[in-house]
Amino acid sequence: MAISVVMPALEMAQETGKLVSWKKKAGDQVKKGEMLLEIETDKAVVEIEAQGDGILGGVTAKEGDVVPVGQTIAWLLKPGEQPPANVAAAQTGRKMDSAPAAAAATVAPAAPEPVSAAGARISPKARRLAREHGVDIATLRGSGPGGEILAEDIMKAATPTSPPSAAPSGPPEAVSSIGRIMAERTTQSWTTVPHFFVTREVDATALNATRARWIPIIEKSHGVKVTHTDFIVAAVARALHLHPRMNGSWANDKITLNSHVNVALAMAVENAVVTAVIKDTDRIGLGDIAKQRKELAERARANRLQPADITGATFTISNLGMFNVDAFTAIIVPPQAGILAVGAIADRVVAANGMIGVRPTLNVTLSSDHRVVDGARAAAFLNDVVLSLNEVDKWAR
Repeated sequence: MAISVVMPALEMAQETGKLVSWKKKAGDQVKKGEMLLEIETDKAVVEIEAQGDGILGGVTAKEGDVVPVGQTIAWLLKPGEQPPANVAAAQTGRKMDSAPAAAAATVAPAAPEPVSAAGARISPKARRLAREHGVDIATLRGSGPGGEILAEDIMKAATPTSPPSAAPSGPPEAVSSIGRIMAERTTQSWTTVPHFFVTREVDATALNATRARWIPIIEKSHGVKVTHTDFIVAAVARALHLHPRMNGSWANDKITLNSHVNVALAMAVENAVVTAVIKDTDRIGLGDIAKQRKELAERARANRLQPADITGATFTISNLGMFNVDAFTAIIVPPQAGILAVGAIADRVVAANGMIGVRPTLNVTLSSDHRVVDGARAAAFLNDVVLSLNEVDKWAR
């Protein structure tokens, strides 16, 4: 039976994906597990594997096309087999005001679909944006399948037309899909998530000494140079294990406690920032953290992140220390409950044991979602992070 190739949904809020390239051409033999195509989402460019064996055929999307998730864009066929026609969109896990029927080997009659007040289907995200920006959906014609109104349609309608300017401005700067949606997501988080912040200064003396001792050990065992970030990731994972609310999520107006600790690292790529995830971070050692961090960074820079690399995060760390930033606050990545902003390690004048001295310190600022954690919980979590960094030589492994 023919296997449909659909535009995948890598997260619940995703509505579309941009086809960057096909790794195979029509008529090529494809084996299960081979890289079949690249897509661009709001987080990264990711490679998608073939879900079965077959001959690539019935290709309906070309490079550069923006395709709704769940829509069939090609088929994997047996020799002599023809692509099915008029197949409904596949279920993707993305919640819709009107959900498309699941794809099947035979086409079932289309069931009546709930519609918006204007008579067109509209996604929950688009409906929320319309409400926030005061857009009348009755005046819109959606760009999605069957006229479905997407978030992109709302944002276009919400953008005012600029009046003519007396002096010409510079040419508009192109924004990638990742950059555009990242801007939308950060705006949404900043305006809807009740952020609050707690800050601590950390004495990095023990951190520097322990890292220096572990560099040759981990280079020998894992072939990678351990960084300060790796130690911070491990310390955060230990604290998240002790503070399940900080590892929780806010979704559907309720708190969900996540069973796994998956720490994401914010990584700068061209024209955007992606968050790559180190899975089960509290269960692995420094060497594995360092190795995964390096591999994720290399794939991110090469636009080769896999879907598993960017999904499932329960907490995020953003480190700008390498840019000599002393301190900053970061915006939470929903539905996560928090994000830790890490500044540069620098020699600073401090008071210690009643004496004035100079020690290496760094500033860390925790942004928290007040719906999930209160000030006391956030402070307790950050305190345990700092204690772990101060006592890193006792637990580093």
